[in-house]
Amino acid sequence: MSASTAATATATAAADAGSAEPCCAEPLPVLGRDVTVPLVTGGEVTYAALDYAASAPALQRVWDDVAAYAPYYGSVHRGAGYLSQLSTDLFENSRRTVAEFLGCREGDQVVFTRSTTDSLNLLAAALPADCQVFVFETEHHASLLPWRDARVTYLNAPRTPGEAVRTLERALADRDPYGPALVCVTGASNVTGELWPVRELAAAAHAHGARIVLDAAQLAPHHPVDIAELDVDWVAFSGHKLYAPFGSGVLAGRADWLGEAEPYLAGGGASRTVTRRADGGVDVEWHDTAARHEAGSPNVIGAYSIAAACKALTEAGFDSLVARERQLIRKVREGLAEVPEVRVLSLFGDDAPRVGVISFVVDGWNSSHFAAALSAEYGIGVRDGLFCAHPLVRTLLGSAPDEPGECGAPEAAPGERSLNAIRVSFGAGTPDEHVERFVRAVKELVSDGARWSYRTEDGRCVPDTGADPAATAA
Repeated sequence: MSASTAATATATAAADAGSAEPCCAEPLPVLGRDVTVPLVTGGEVTYAALDYAASAPALQRVWDDVAAYAPYYGSVHRGAGYLSQLSTDLFENSRRTVAEFLGCREGDQVVFTRSTTDSLNLLAAALPADCQVFVFETEHHASLLPWRDARVTYLNAPRTPGEAVRTLERALADRDPYGPALVCVTGASNVTGELWPVRELAAAAHAHGARIVLDAAQLAPHHPVDIAELDVDWVAFSGHKLYAPFGSGVLAGRADWLGEAEPYLAGGGASRTVTRRADGGVDVEWHDTAARHEAGSPNVIGAYSIAAACKALTEAGFDSLVARERQLIRKVREGLAEVPEVRVLSLFGDDAPRVGVISFVVDGWNSSHFAAALSAEYGIGVRDGLFCAHPLVRTLLGSAPDEPGECGAPEAAPGERSLNAIRVSFGAGTPDEHVERFVRAVKELVSDGARWSYRTEDGRCVPDTGADPAATAA
């Protein structure tokens, strides 16, 4: 059996062992679904992981696939041994699987990175000279901040999808000088969950001679992403939001800027040949394939885990996944709408299509205090803060652009006003009971208050373990 055949057989066996026919009415099996956590009020409860927008739990199928491959682990690309050849084939097969998942065009490259942040920094390092970048203030910091060596135009938050397209068109038409340009835009907001008009923005970019990169970190786990159909030039996403373990990401798309740029990292794997010159220096010929930006020993397990997640989501069927997620979104939004003190944050309005990401604030509550009570008293994990999208959250909260606030919890004590919000997020592995418990908990906390006292410790709101629960209840 050849190494290529063995690699394919290993992957197929792992997939068969770790998967069953999914039902559209049931969540996909994920790691941690049976984990129990202690409650500050006593007892334990099954943990409700509702922070998918930060890190989705790994699919059981992905974990099983990786475990099946682990005994065959070997060095990639430079080993003559059987396991090295098998691992190399598995790594390159993973690249092809991801390309198929993304609908890559002929000539597109798939580069494995560490994360969405790493992918966009790689692209930023590959921009041609005098490139101008256009990015909305609504972006995650991974999309907002990498363009330090380019001329950047930050666009104000639009209030409708149509306004987003018109704003971009005006900015591109007015640019001076008229040189290379790149537009960076999210597919789904990591704050509001709202879907952005990617295809229309791509058309606007191309009509004005610009290219566009799609931050699909929040979109790819919830909806199919097709590079050719959306007509974007590049797509970036992370494994840890796509139900794969930490430490892997993808930048996929056009090869020309990447092939013309200096390697993102200099080292083995990126170089084709290295020779000494007569004057004692070194001449290097770099690869012109994806390997040019993958120096060092590749993360073969990370690449394979992303490919396994791509296969699992494709086989589960995005139509059924989307339909079920819409039901969960409706449950959460309708439940929150029944609480007058809750204000859901939105750019495009209640009717905008969205993924399972919802941010809100509660009148009379410090958001960090509210999130801490959800965790300590109900076993529900959400996120509070500015979600690494500071300009957007400040805009949605109506605060001054320079008002203090942090990506995590601020220093405000329980009950004090704070410049932050609460985010609940969910996906293919979320049971109905988790969102139902969340809605019930929000209603109880707002109507009855917390059952425990809390204090600020190292910038986080935490239960006061020295508190007397009877006194707290009184």
